[in-house]
Amino acid sequence: MTPITIDADFVSKVIPVRRKDAHKRDNGTVCVVGGSRLYHGAPFLCAMGAMRSGVDLVFIAVPASIATAVRSLSPDFIVVPLPDSKLTRGNVNKLMAWVPRVDTFAVGPGLGFQKPESVAQALNQMKGEGRSLVVDADALRPQVLPSIRKTPAVVTPHAKEFERLFGQRLPDDLDGRVGVVSAEAKKAGVTVLLKGPTDIVSDGDRVGLNETHSPAMTVGGTGDVLTGVTAGLLAKKVPTFEAACAAVYINGSAGAEAAKQFGMHITASDVANNIANAVKRYDRLE
Repeated sequence: MTPITIDADFVSKVIPVRRKDAHKRDNGTVCVVGGSRLYHGAPFLCAMGAMRSGVDLVFIAVPASIATAVRSLSPDFIVVPLPDSKLTRGNVNKLMAWVPRVDTFAVGPGLGFQKPESVAQALNQMKGEGRSLVVDADALRPQVLPSIRKTPAVVTPHAKEFERLFGQRLPDDLDGRVGVVSAEAKKAGVTVLLKGPTDIVSDGDRVGLNETHSPAMTVGGTGDVLTGVTAGLLAKKVPTFEAACAAVYINGSAGAEAAKQFGMHITASDVANNIANAVKRYDRLE
C-alpha cells in the first residue's frame, strides 16, 4: 500500500465543523484513566491535550491518593478519585457509574504497573455504547488486544511498547516498519499509532506517515499530550485512522511551535499549551 503523507490539507478535511447552536457535550467528552503515586502529571497532560483539541468536558480518573494534587493543577477538569490504585472490576464499575456519558476513554498515562488481565477487563467494561478507546503507556500489554479488537480503538506505542504489545521486533528502516505496523494493525483489528522520528499510523488497510515535529519532543510527557489529542478527536466522532493521523500532525505542529519559542528546552506543558494554536486554523462553523 502507498503511504499517505499527513499534512495540513489532510487535517483540514478531518476536523469536524462546529455547529453555531451546539450545547455542552455536543463536541465530545473524554475521560482519562491513569495516574499513580509516582506519576500524577501524565494524566493531567493527557487531559490538556484532549481539552485543547476542542472537546466540551474532560474527566480525569486517578487514585484518590493523588486526586487533590491533580485537582490543584487546573479548575478546567473534573477529577474523579478512584478508591483503589488498581483497575479492579469494582473500581471500574464505580467509574462507569460516575461518568456514564463519556464518548472516549484514554487509558494508561501514568497508570503504573497493573495486572494485564485487569487492564483487559477494564477495557471490556469501558467499551461499547458508541464509546471509543485510546490505549497508551502501561496499559499496552498483549492481553488487552482481544478486548479492543474490532472496537473503535487506537493504541499509541513507542518502539519498545510496540514490541511488548505485539511481540514483534521493529526493523530499523522505514519501509520495514511500515510493513510490520500495517500487518499487526490488520491482525489485531485496531488502529496503531507508532511514535517515532517518523510517526506511522495504520489501520491495516491504510498507512499515514508524519514527520511534523521537533527533536525537542523527546522530553517526557509529549506522548501523553498526543494521547489526549487523539482521544479528543475520537470523541468528536472522527474515525480512528483519521483521528490518529490528525493527532500526530497537530501534536507535532504544537511541539515545533514550542521549539521555536524555547529551542531544545521545551516541556510537555509547552506542547500542550500550543495545541490550540495548532488546531484553531482548521476551525469552521455552520
